[in-house]
Amino acid sequence: MTMKSTLIFLLVATTLTNSIKAQDSAAHYKVVTIVESIVPGGVGRSRIIETKKQGKMDRGELKDDDVVETKLLNFYSLVGINFKNIASNDVMIAAKIDELSALGWKLSFVSTGVESKAGNDDGEGIFITRLIFYK
Repeated sequence: MTMKSTLIFLLVATTLTNSIKAQDSAAHYKVVTIVESIVPGGVGRSRIIETKKQGKMDRGELKDDDVVETKLLNFYSLVGINFKNIASNDVMIAAKIDELSALGWKLSFVSTGVESKAGNDDGEGIFITRLIFYK
């Protein structure tokens, strides 16, 4: 590589790096929360929750009423864990990811957690997944 080629390469690489940094600082994030009920008998409520609000919220407006709830099936039916329900939820979650991807959102991070009493007679709880998108 000649000196001129090396300088041109470094100039292009620096320009691309600066462009990527500028894009990252202007990124917007979207959080989609998936709540799947862990309640025997199928009496729980499972949902995909997505806010339509973009940007910052003031502390005075912590509750956002402009949400979209997509119903999901519960992990349990009357006879126990229902694997068909889990597979159906997977299809719904993948459809939500596809929908947001088509709108230019990129899946950046996934966070999960379980809440349960965990006592001897523990018959309830929730499984939460947060999908963090950016564009």
